[in-house]
Amino acid sequence: MFSDMMWVAFAVIVVVLLALDLGVFNRKSHVIGVKEALIMSAFWIGIALAFNAVIFWQMGSQSGLEYTAAYVMEKALSVDNLFVFIIIFAFFGIAGEYQHKILFYGIIGALVFRAIFIFAGVTLVEKFDWLLYIFGIFLLITAVKLAVQKDHKMDPDKNIVVRGFRKIMPVSTDSHGGKFFVRTAQGALAATPLFLALLVIETTDIVFAIDSIPAVMGITTDMFIVYTSNVFAILGLRSLYFALAGIMSAMYYLKYGLAVILAFVGVKMLLPIWGYHVDVVVSLAFILSVLLISIVASVIRNKHLKKTKAPAQ
Repeated sequence: MFSDMMWVAFAVIVVVLLALDLGVFNRKSHVIGVKEALIMSAFWIGIALAFNAVIFWQMGSQSGLEYTAAYVMEKALSVDNLFVFIIIFAFFGIAGEYQHKILFYGIIGALVFRAIFIFAGVTLVEKFDWLLYIFGIFLLITAVKLAVQKDHKMDPDKNIVVRGFRKIMPVSTDSHGGKFFVRTAQGALAATPLFLALLVIETTDIVFAIDSIPAVMGITTDMFIVYTSNVFAILGLRSLYFALAGIMSAMYYLKYGLAVILAFVGVKMLLPIWGYHVDVVVSLAFILSVLLISIVASVIRNKHLKKTKAPAQ
């Protein structure tokens, strides 16, 4: 009964927040500035932390710490999505005032797909606990790939879903005032670049979920903790994008920090084979430390580059 009430309360909170987001805060299409984005980011983080406090209060310190670690890790891993958003919007020529609308509906799709993945993943792990070891190996491989990849290269036009969609429906070259679909002069229904951008965002999020969900399950297999931490991290992703889009390229060492975190979680999932268990407090401290070191190292590198490039007086 208590578990059902927590799920209901969570669902009500998410529905109310999404309604406020679309119907009040962003009722009209507009370019979201850095100041507005920072305020909204603080709002979403505040909501996530308030919910974390409720979990501490109602479910105990262990669940509270698991949520904190899962949320921080999911938030960090979602930074990779920001690079992809930049590429997608640039490729399809999406104006700034329409980007929030696309991301809003992209988030709705992400909530649905991640619910399916998390339910399936947790259910399978509960029946076949050895799957956690498979996830651990998968995360180690992902960590290596992330560390060695040069940059975020992708061609949205080669996306298999987009290519398939173009075969069944014509696509307009104009945004038509922020619409997803329009009627052509011949009366046929056509999609706009906004809808194609949404398709690419949805499909790439599925790819990201394949990495991030096993990582969160390395912290906990409690379905409520896994899903709620994912959702609150995703809900704040749009504001984070508008706040950080201009400085993402400056976070040079962040991807290496994320690779280290994924590798750590992968090893953590494999340690029980030898009878070892990593406490959630240790996991949280490690994740926060690596993120801090990555960011500070990036800032130091940027300052050094500015000095070396500065013209001699």
